Amino acid sequence: MIAFMGLGVVFAIARWSTPRVHSSGERASIDEFLPSYHFLERHQIVIAAPADRVFTAIKATTADEIGLFNLFTWIRRGGRPGPESILNAPGRQPLLDVAVKSGFLLLQERAPSETIVGAIVVAPPGTRRPASFTAEDFKQLTAPGFALAAMNFRVEALSATTSRVVTETRVHATDDVALARFTPYWRIIFPGSSILRATWLRAIKTRAERTGS
Repeated sequence: MIAFMGLGVVFAIARWSTPRVHSSGERASIDEFLPSYHFLERHQIVIAAPADRVFTAIKATTADEIGLFNLFTWIRRGGRPGPESILNAPGRQPLLDVAVKSGFLLLQERAPSETIVGAIVVAPPGTRRPASFTAEDFKQLTAPGFALAAMNFRVEALSATTSRVVTETRVHATDDVALARFTPYWRIIFPGSSILRATWLRAIKTRAERTGS
């Protein structure tokens, strides 16, 4: 009983602390799709490899290479089996490919500098994404009741042999209803998501630097 009461308090606090909208001051390609956002997660890492090899590693990294990924996603889906998705990824397939095949949309790719995927993470009940939904549709979606997420990996060449990878996840809600629906979920999953994003970057680093050895 006490545990259920505690969980109720967590959800209540999460709902009350809905964030303000923020605007990006950067000029990365992700700004074309979500220039403003309510939630932001950002990580970066420096890799001893040229930009093209780093970008190839981003595209090729699998779930099995990412520390704790399989454990955390197993927890997220409650230990239940399910269809192939980013929460139930085949261990040896490139994780970004799995994401795009299972509901994410490839918004833009500019090798070797940036790749961006997106998803509708909240929608009005009964809404289904049209089969022909495009990156331009994602950009133009402002109808009430939706929350949109975009995630990128951006490669910055620091020298001929060193690169920086920056990854961001942004979420923007089109109205207060969608924001209230998404906020508790974000508050709960953010710590694990942050850990996984850091281990994902380390896996990319390991692959890119190993390839050059």
